[in-house]
Amino acid sequence: MTRAAIITGGATGIGAAVARALAARGWRVLINYTKSEAEAQATAEACRAAGGEALVARGDVARDADCQVLVTEAVAAWGRLDALVNSAGTTKFVPAKNLEALTGDDFERIFAVNLKGAYQMARAAAPALKASGDGAIVSISSHSAFTGLGSSMAYAASKGALNTLTLSLARALAPEVRVNAVCPGFVDTRWTRGAMDEESYRAFTARVVDSAPLKRMTMPEDVAEAALWFIEGGRAITGQFLVVDGGNHLNVNLPLRG
Repeated sequence: MTRAAIITGGATGIGAAVARALAARGWRVLINYTKSEAEAQATAEACRAAGGEALVARGDVARDADCQVLVTEAVAAWGRLDALVNSAGTTKFVPAKNLEALTGDDFERIFAVNLKGAYQMARAAAPALKASGDGAIVSISSHSAFTGLGSSMAYAASKGALNTLTLSLARALAPEVRVNAVCPGFVDTRWTRGAMDEESYRAFTARVVDSAPLKRMTMPEDVAEAALWFIEGGRAITGQFLVVDGGNHLNVNLPLRG
């Protein structure tokens, strides 16, 4: 039995790492992208080289019709769907104190992709995931869901809502489908690098590594490992959140150190 998965936002970063990890385990993967076609094709080639089958499909998860098409394409190609990874995401980099730089339109777009997109994909995929007999949904959330920190207030709020959605879907889709979320901290991706120039990024990475108890920067492959475990393992686990951040969440006591 060869299992099949859809990875939204699978062209780059965490989504691409999940696609490669699944392919290396023999999975068939549909790699969704919105703008990064060349990167999506490169990820698909890497998946094939790793031993899996791969399709590439453009679609904006904020559009319900696109979500339906992605599921239809995967099921038409492989006759089944066993996992959905909601990795598509967007943000606007805005300092928290600059309340004038974040508009209502920004909130609507960020929530449309990060929250509504995950819901629409889950709804579209639910029948096929239930039919598989051991379906799994993993959403890529963020430590921002717990801390309120991150690229913007809108982004953090969308991830908090995504965690709540994870709980709701876990109840609604049980017992056939397990629904969990991985909550990365700072990850070395194009996304993170795009927020600053190279010198600033090196300094930022050094601060992250220095403050992390494990003294390392989290890589996309670390997040993919957690997602893969939720998909292939964790048979008695649903409605849970796993933080992957090198231990940075333990540093709430930093101001108390003397």
